[in-house]
Amino acid sequence: MSDLKPVSFVVPGEPQGKGRARIGKVGNFARMYTPAKTVAYEGLVALAAQDVMQGRELIDGPVLIELRIVHSVPQSKSKKWKAQALAGEIPCMKKPDTDNVLKAICDACNGVVFKDDVQATDGMFKRRWGETPGVHVRIVPLCS
Repeated sequence: MSDLKPVSFVVPGEPQGKGRARIGKVGNFARMYTPAKTVAYEGLVALAAQDVMQGRELIDGPVLIELRIVHSVPQSKSKKWKAQALAGEIPCMKKPDTDNVLKAICDACNGVVFKDDVQATDGMFKRRWGETPGVHVRIVPLCS
């Protein structure tokens, strides 16, 4: 039976989405690869998740994934705009798309928090502007 306590961690830095697979040529053959930026970000997510798991068994049942995606306010904006954004009066509609951020988080948690990201059956997310960018992740086991 797995531990039913939620797993919570923060991925520091500007949120990044999962990049599309690319095709490269090796000799006369085509090869699919994941962009280096995506590999690096997924490594950062996995590291943050490993820190909180600390010997805990992988979750083996369905999970709820909650994301709070915090983007930094663009420096080019006025003081008034920044204040409104930080107060939540201006919605955060900035790249990357939320679904791509979710894909990067889920893929990085494979084999670290849960056995496979197919276990993600429920989810919630919020995107906001903030002083400190990052992704606040909470993974809640729904049953064992």
